[in-house]
Amino acid sequence: MIEKTAMITIAGRPNVGKSTLANALVGEKIAIVSHKPQTTRSRICAIVNRDDTQFVFVDTPGFHRPRTKLGEYMVNVVRESVADVDAVLLMVEPIAHLGEQEQELIEQIRASGAPAILLINKIDTVEKEALLPVIAAYQEAMDFEAVFPISAKWHDGLPELLQECKKFARPGPQLFPDDMVTDQPEKQVMAEIIREKLLWNLEKEIPHGTAVEITKFSERDDGIIDLDATIYCEKASHKGIIIGKNGQMLKKISTMAREDCEKFMGTKVYLQTWVRVKENWRDSQFMLGNFGYDAR
Repeated sequence: MIEKTAMITIAGRPNVGKSTLANALVGEKIAIVSHKPQTTRSRICAIVNRDDTQFVFVDTPGFHRPRTKLGEYMVNVVRESVADVDAVLLMVEPIAHLGEQEQELIEQIRASGAPAILLINKIDTVEKEALLPVIAAYQEAMDFEAVFPISAKWHDGLPELLQECKKFARPGPQLFPDDMVTDQPEKQVMAEIIREKLLWNLEKEIPHGTAVEITKFSERDDGIIDLDATIYCEKASHKGIIIGKNGQMLKKISTMAREDCEKFMGTKVYLQTWVRVKENWRDSQFMLGNFGYDAR
């Protein structure tokens, strides 16, 4: 029976492994991941129940210098998510140097008054001795409650991290039902899955200029889901690349997305996709609102 809850934000620079950690803690994929930075655009709650405690881990966009209104929205999401939580997990790479992003995040955490844990991710990529100067550099910058070297990819150190996070739980009723693993609506999860496949299959700036809108989400009597999605891009030339020769790229993206949608929903999915051009949508407040990136 849940008797305590803990709201904990995961913060860090782009591509440090925040979404990989959220997925690992939940035990299934709720946040998209890719090798490209700035994959996550909105806050996503990863819900984990352990014994008498419900943890709500808030996965946030990578903290960066924004160049568009979408970028400004993402940075504001991080700032708001660091405030008014029970604790913050500052995730960094095993590099003994604080970048501008880490320094600014530390200032925001300090201003919020929230206790913080330092997570040094990707320890599978370095020797153990290399972690000592990393720990020293960050402990000099801030008084962390604890320091955890982890590998989110291989789940190394995560049971110990959850145990540490129990210290921040407060008495109170659970915030989400037992069967919920994320606060994201199913339609939003499906849209993000499609966007993930765009990130994996397209190069350079093209996938960062895409957005996905689910225009149909219906379930038949036999449980099969009909899913229609429109992929928006910023240039006609990008549309041609997304569709590919004889439609092969769009077919590949759609097939990969459908397979992941079926895994998440636990049933067969019929997915149809279209591609449309919306120039400079990342700097249009109206379009950002349509895609769920509301002004803050």
